[in-house]
Amino acid sequence: MRVRQIRSIRFLGSTLFLALCGGFIAANLPEVPVVDGGLGSCRADFTVKDGSDKPIYNAKIHVILKYGFLSKRKTELEVGTNSDGKARVTGLPNLPKKPLEFTIKSGTVSTTVIDDPSDNCNATFNVTLTVH
Repeated sequence: MRVRQIRSIRFLGSTLFLALCGGFIAANLPEVPVVDGGLGSCRADFTVKDGSDKPIYNAKIHVILKYGFLSKRKTELEVGTNSDGKARVTGLPNLPKKPLEFTIKSGTVSTTVIDDPSDNCNATFNVTLTVH
């Protein structure tokens, strides 16, 4: 009977230790900034790096979403990357009338990425910004 109690206590102790360690590791990871367009279920994930393959902090990702009758309405979204160079844009329209143009900018360097959510609803982009 005594052996079962010791095993139970060890099991509970190990479980608690792993749960605390997992929470500590997750707490140290930088949260991915997200902006939501509220127009659909699609999203685009970005990782922005420089020419040396280092993440760029606070690179701006900008997109204009046009919608409604004759695309007269528009919503402009912008999000900055975290210390890992990551950011996410959610709520993109599932069937846009035209592909979306994302402008990624850091300092004086910028590039444009084109995405059509009707072809790729959960897009992932690895962007490298280099000075020419």
